[in-house]
Amino acid sequence: MDSWLIPAAPVTVVEEIKKSRFITLLAHTDGVDAAKAFVESVRAEHPDARHHCVAWVAGAPDDSQQLGFSDDGEPAGTAGKPMLAQLMGSGVGEITAVVVRYYGGILLGTGGW
Repeated sequence: MDSWLIPAAPVTVVEEIKKSRFITLLAHTDGVDAAKAFVESVRAEHPDARHHCVAWVAGAPDDSQQLGFSDDGEPAGTAGKPMLAQLMGSGVGEITAVVVRYYGGILLGTGGW
């Protein structure tokens, strides 16, 4: 892929679902090291969160060497992997997404929200 879209500015979205608070953060990250650094900065900013689920396309959207994800304790394949699928399908590159969850006392389960 010769060219692709990149994020112009960081984005943060906050949402409450069944008493759990979710904070989604997106940022431009031009490489795996930058993606990991962004994830660590979010973890440091939200150390008391229950989960920090992540996905990144840290280069060209079709470069499998620049992809990564983590479910961070959520059931395997239910958080980071679907996030990565959304990023890959968007055609955007050099992007990292982190979803921070503050647990609200209700298990949401793998069936969705």
